[in-house]
Amino acid sequence: MLQNNPELKSKIDQLWNKFWSGGISNPLTAIEQITYLLFMKRLDELDLKRQSDAEWTGEEYTSKFDGVWVPPERRTKLSGRESSVELVDILTHDRRHYGIDKRSLRWSEFKRMQAQEMLQHVQGNVFPFLKDLNGAESNFTHHMKNAVFIIPKPALLVEAVKTIDEIFEVMERDSREKGQAFQDIQGDVYEFLLSEIATAGKNGQFRTPRHIIKLMADLVQPQLGHKIADPACGSGGFLLGAYQYIVTELAKKAGARDLRIDEDGFVRTSVAATLTEKAQTTLASSLWGYDIDQTMVRLGLMNLMMHGIDEPHIDYKDTLSKSYIEEAEYDIVMANPPFTGSIDKGDINEHLQLATTKTELLFVENIYRLLKKGGTACVIVPQGVLFGSGGAFKTLRQMLVERCDLKAVITLPSGVFKPYAGVSTAILLFTKVWGLKDKVTQPATEHVWFYEMAADGYSLDDKRSKHEGYGDLQDIICRYHARDASTYIDRTAKCFMVPRSEISDEKNNYDLSLSRYKQDVFEEVHYDAPGVILDRLIQAEVGDVDEAELGKVQSGIVRELLALKGTVG
Repeated sequence: MLQNNPELKSKIDQLWNKFWSGGISNPLTAIEQITYLLFMKRLDELDLKRQSDAEWTGEEYTSKFDGVWVPPERRTKLSGRESSVELVDILTHDRRHYGIDKRSLRWSEFKRMQAQEMLQHVQGNVFPFLKDLNGAESNFTHHMKNAVFIIPKPALLVEAVKTIDEIFEVMERDSREKGQAFQDIQGDVYEFLLSEIATAGKNGQFRTPRHIIKLMADLVQPQLGHKIADPACGSGGFLLGAYQYIVTELAKKAGARDLRIDEDGFVRTSVAATLTEKAQTTLASSLWGYDIDQTMVRLGLMNLMMHGIDEPHIDYKDTLSKSYIEEAEYDIVMANPPFTGSIDKGDINEHLQLATTKTELLFVENIYRLLKKGGTACVIVPQGVLFGSGGAFKTLRQMLVERCDLKAVITLPSGVFKPYAGVSTAILLFTKVWGLKDKVTQPATEHVWFYEMAADGYSLDDKRSKHEGYGDLQDIICRYHARDASTYIDRTAKCFMVPRSEISDEKNNYDLSLSRYKQDVFEEVHYDAPGVILDRLIQAEVGDVDEAELGKVQSGIVRELLALKGTVG
């Protein structure tokens, strides 16, 4: 969407530039502070809309900004000293000492303040209110506990508030003129902001491109009622991808006509308005994410909340550690776990059997462990996992082939994750058939479908500019769901199927690299005789000449070549 809206992209770039020039140059810190402001703005907008809708329909709605808010520290002082009736009376008549009028916490109210007053109010009142938003017991409040608002200068806050207002104006105009849901435009904007985090994390984490997430969701096809997880969720991209896929499919079934194909060939929406209350509750309780970076946990929570999921289940946990005991819990796992990282041997969960500390191997084994029987995983791994010669590499591949139905191995071009990294990666798609304690009586995999993606619709350099068309994205989805062992037999094509017996034989030893099974085609090339080539070079150099002159030129060239040969020889 943003590729086609230079005005909106320019506004977002302006916002980034203001933060950089204002002294917040770390991209992750900047995105966190911008997110807080976007969240304040969106909270006000949604509340006003719900109030308006309630007036129209006659339903009851209590605004989040009605009444008095008592900061937690004042709440503690008051608890036990007055009865609830007395407390309400005190707060009503003495807000200055005990509480804050919630109306002053609205974006539309504080944005009119003078710069210094605005900064003090947002730091001291609005941000603490935001952290306390869902009540003391909520997951959101728990993870916001240590969050800090660090915009240092009044002028920066004023400029940021002004620019965010302008961004929302452009989004609202686009929504009216182009028919795209406002919530989806807002999601695009937030995803674009997240894409600016262009440095890999200390454990090899980096953001997965949105179109790759959509591809993986279309391959897995999650359904309403599935319990879905990402054990290394970052900003929540895979959970959001699963959510949007489910919401879109339900919208199609409900007869929605305003859904459009995006720039990558996918149809997606985040608007769950057509869902029943029961369906929305089921969907909201289906998504579970974990990460070991507290900042990413907060970003993931707010990312999902800004897409309409009020209480996301994203938590701070190391899913490889001994403290994480879940097993056989999920129907779907989608993930891009950290590469090149390692974990202290003493911290590794004892249920993980692989003799390694490499996170790219342990995460795949852990994902297998998290799946229910019949559950499906779609996970990105470095291509080294496909052919690594170490014992742990082979053991993992054998597990995928024998204990799981390994459905597909899709290799990705090395530029897919630029500018974060140039590592070559692959998508593994597998369904758990045999549990950890089951004795395998028959290997679960019959055939593995291999696909060599050459293009993803974007340039494969650091700029990742959008190309015309969808690359191989839609072709992969179409061919995968239509795959058949009897038709995908041409090993010279970009996709083909390989029987398990060939993968597991002594020669291949569970190697899953596409190049192991692909047949290269060598075309015989016929060259003209040297004299013909020499004549062609002379014609190109000196133009048309008669035969006598041509002979002289040829003789001269031959003499020079012989002389050169003598010198070199």
